[in-house]
Amino acid sequence: MLTPYAAHFNAPAGYLDFARFGPPSRDAVDATARAVEASARAAHATVDELMWVEGTARDAAARLAGADAAHTVLLPNTSTGLFHAAFGMRHGTVLVPRGDFPSNHYPWRRAAELGRAVPRWLEPAPGEGVTPELVREALTDEVVALSVSAVDFRTGFKVDLAALREVIGPDRLLVVDAIQAFGAAAMPWQAADVVIAGGQKWLRAGWSTGFATLSDRALESLQPVLTGWTGVEDVGVFDGIEHPPAPDAGRWSITHLSPVAAASFAAALELVEQYGVEAIEGAITARVAELTEAVERFGGTVLSPADPARRAGILSFAVPGHEPAAVARALHREDVTPTVRADSLRLSPHASTPAEAVERVAAALASVKASGERAGTQGCR
Repeated sequence: MLTPYAAHFNAPAGYLDFARFGPPSRDAVDATARAVEASARAAHATVDELMWVEGTARDAAARLAGADAAHTVLLPNTSTGLFHAAFGMRHGTVLVPRGDFPSNHYPWRRAAELGRAVPRWLEPAPGEGVTPELVREALTDEVVALSVSAVDFRTGFKVDLAALREVIGPDRLLVVDAIQAFGAAAMPWQAADVVIAGGQKWLRAGWSTGFATLSDRALESLQPVLTGWTGVEDVGVFDGIEHPPAPDAGRWSITHLSPVAAASFAAALELVEQYGVEAIEGAITARVAELTEAVERFGGTVLSPADPARRAGILSFAVPGHEPAAVARALHREDVTPTVRADSLRLSPHASTPAEAVERVAAALASVKASGERAGTQGCR
């Protein structure tokens, strides 16, 4: 546990579901409350003052992504950014992993229905993620982009962004859904042309927060199909004529975001900056290693990559002979919160997760193992 960082949070010790939702810090909660309170006391300058925080959040996101304000735009969620990217692709084929979270599927399906770029599904080998070799084998002349998750939501498999960039070359776009990595895994984001992340998971900013960064190549090649009234030049001039899209990443803006959400996002991003992604990632990696040992000690089968360098934050596992729902009930009795799937369970700790969480998981799995041994003994009578 990264103790000074952990002091900013109130999440229960057994909360191990950060890959689904990251409970915000007190800093983010306080920033939200202040923004709401200010809006309730609205005066002539209130709206303008609240709107300033969007720039603060955008600048912090840009710094963490290794970009700048001109190449960064705030978004309400990851899916909005993926739809911008998909609808902006005029033609060609986009490589997309079939096993990715569906938010990286539907934008490309909808774009294909409109006669724009079409997806070609990548099929990673069991237990593997999207590797440079897999992408290389799928490349053809009509491939114009690769759209991939930085970290697989099921297993925590972490892609090699630098290697993927090298494989696809300088003329194809690399679109990255970074929601399962950003703020919790140090990765070379500059290797991508489009980086998109919602803030409600590892960034711990709450819902309706997020951002995207666009490279010069992306700004040049992606058509701004979904540009709204806040994404154009002379945004404050209401003259009844169509304005050209903004020359920078602001062209992905559809309308104003909630300044309340932006206040929370800014506070969350600044907290990550304060403690550093590398330190946060180190604490998460150490806790995942301890959880892995506990799972294996009590007979669980780990489904995540064995090499810590190839995974980030997520431990997926199953207990042979026991339904995931039954294992989840044992975890719940120890006040542990996992993600429960039909065929597996997922534990995802953060840098604030205490060692007590590992003890609770061990106690739950010990009870599951004991119940299986009792059942086996009774079956022999």
